[in-house]
Amino acid sequence: MRDGRMTQYTPKLIEGVTPVQRIEVTSRKVPCDGEVAGPGLGHPRVWLPMNPNQNQVTCPYCSITYVLKAGAGGDDHH
Repeated sequence: MRDGRMTQYTPKLIEGVTPVQRIEVTSRKVPCDGEVAGPGLGHPRVWLPMNPNQNQVTCPYCSITYVLKAGAGGDDHH
């Protein structure tokens, strides 16, 4: 689901239509272009930063949630 705090809009989950993918990542800064959801479902590439006190971030365009792998992300000091 889209993050309503980022977009001010959170659509209702529609079974079989809204992506509910969760992808494990090793960095707190994640690029997303929506292509993981399926061919032709892309969007402009955005970089999604995770807050230090969170272990996941959801793309406001395509609703894919990126989850930080256990023990990863400690070296992302930019």
